[in-house]
Amino acid sequence: MIGTLYIHTDEYYYEIVRKNIKKYRIEKNFTQQELADMAGISRQYITDIENPNRCKHVTIAILGRIADALDMNIELFFRKYSIFTW
Repeated sequence: MIGTLYIHTDEYYYEIVRKNIKKYRIEKNFTQQELADMAGISRQYITDIENPNRCKHVTIAILGRIADALDMNIELFFRKYSIFTW
């Protein structure tokens, strides 16, 4: 697609990642505390990542730990879905 310009901010991608972390956590029936314990981070950190009003930025290393805890490929966090169910 030559000539196509995509303008996506960091916040755009953080929003996609935030929603996907929450989606997959709920699908796996994990509480925020359970996910935090498995990823070796605090529950508050998970809360801050999932909450759109907190604007918590997350590093790739933390995303990798969360993906490992959820037993999934980190790539899935970056996929944009047209409908989020929450």
